[in-house]
Amino acid sequence: MFERPTSGEKVILIHSNQNSLANKSEQTEFYELASSAGATIAAEIYVSDRRPNSRYFIGKGKLNDLKSLVKKNKVDLVISCPLLKPSQERNLEAELKCRVVDRAGLILDIFAQRARSFEGKLQVELAQLKHLSTRLVRGWTHLERQKGGIGLRGPGETQLETDRRLIGVRIRQLNERLLTVDMRRSMNRQNRLKAHIPTVALVGYTNAGKSTLFNSLTSADVYVRDQLFATLDSTVRHLDLPKEKRIVLADTVGFVRDLPLELIAAFKSTLQEAREADLILHIIDISDPNRWQRISQVNSILKQLKADNIPQIRVYNKIDKLKRQPWVTNNVNNDSYAVWLSANTGEGLNLLKDSISNSLKQDRMEQTICLRPSEARQRAKLFDLGAVVKEEIQEDGGWKLVLHITEKDLQRLIKHENLKMEFNNGTIGKI
Repeated sequence: MFERPTSGEKVILIHSNQNSLANKSEQTEFYELASSAGATIAAEIYVSDRRPNSRYFIGKGKLNDLKSLVKKNKVDLVISCPLLKPSQERNLEAELKCRVVDRAGLILDIFAQRARSFEGKLQVELAQLKHLSTRLVRGWTHLERQKGGIGLRGPGETQLETDRRLIGVRIRQLNERLLTVDMRRSMNRQNRLKAHIPTVALVGYTNAGKSTLFNSLTSADVYVRDQLFATLDSTVRHLDLPKEKRIVLADTVGFVRDLPLELIAAFKSTLQEAREADLILHIIDISDPNRWQRISQVNSILKQLKADNIPQIRVYNKIDKLKRQPWVTNNVNNDSYAVWLSANTGEGLNLLKDSISNSLKQDRMEQTICLRPSEARQRAKLFDLGAVVKEEIQEDGGWKLVLHITEKDLQRLIKHENLKMEFNNGTIGKI
C-alpha cells in the first residue's frame, strides 16, 4: 500500500502518557528501539491507553493532532508503543495516509536487520510471516469489498485467500528447515551430554553486554555494538576454566520487555541453550537505572522458557562506567551469587571464572563405584570429569573409585554407562 524507504525514515512515536518512573523508562527504551531501527524521530505524541478507542486506539482529538504532525513533518511512518490490533493499524493508515506499525512490528523489523546467520534469518522470517498473516487485509483495502457495477467487481476476497495460502506454505517450509537446524543443535547438545561437558548460557536484557563478555572470555569475534539487539545469533564456544574441566559457553539473543510471542516461538531452538544449561550467567548493566525492572523481566522470560530452576549467577557488568572495583558477593551457603566486573576492560573476569568453577562443583556428593578391567574407557572419562578423589586396584585387576560428583553428572552416567555402584550399606549393585 505504501512505498517503503530503504533508510532514514522520518517517524512519529506514540507513547503512553502515564507519568510513573517505569513508564518513563519504557518511553526511553521505545525511543532507543526506533533509533536502533534507523528511524529519524520527527516528533513524539503522548496518548492515554486506559480506555483505548476500538477503531483508532487513540481518541478523535489526539487523532487530529497526529494528522497535523504527520502533514507538518512529512513523515513516512508512525510507530505506536502500545500494541495495536490489525484493524486499528489499518484504520490509522487510512486516516494518516502513511504506514503505521506498533512496538511488536518495530522489534520484528530490527531483528530482520540484525539477523546474520542462516538460522537467524529463517527464525526472523518465520516470526514476520506469522505476524503478517493477521494483517494481510491492510494491503488490500481497495479490494476488500466486492463492489457492484460493471468493471467494479474486484478479486479481493480471492486474492486475500491466495496470499494466506502462500504464506501458510512458506511458514510450513520454514518450520521444516528450522526443524532440521534444531535437530542438528539437539545432536550437538546430546554429544556434549555424553562427553559430560557442562553448558553455561549467557542471558540478559538487550544491550547488557553479553556478547562483549562472551568475546572477552572466549576470544571470539561475535558482533558487538552499543545498540539494542546488536546480535541475534546464538554462538557456542569452548572455555577452559582454572582447576576445572572444559565447559561450553553459549551466547543467546537479548531479552526485552513484551517480546512478541512470534519471536519467542521462532527463537525456541536458540533459547533452548538456556533451558538446557547447567548454569546461567544473568548479565546485568549495572549503569542502567532501571536494572531491577530488567532483572525481573529477564527472570519472567526464563520462567516462560521453564529455565527458572537452573542455578544462576548474576553478573553486574559495566562497573567501569561507575568507577567501581570488581568483587564477588556470596549467599548464605558461601556459593558464588553475584560478580561485579567490566567485560570491556577485563576487570573481574578471573573472579567470574572462579565463580563458574565453584558453582559447577557445588552440590557434589561422594559416591563409590567399581569398574571391571574392561571398563578402562569409563575410568578415563571419570578422571576427565575431575570426579575421582581416591582409587584402589581390585584383585581382579579392576578399580574401586571414590567419586566426588554432581547429581546431574551421576544421572548422565546412569543413563549412558553400565556400571556397578557401591551403596552406603556396603552392597554392590548395577546402576
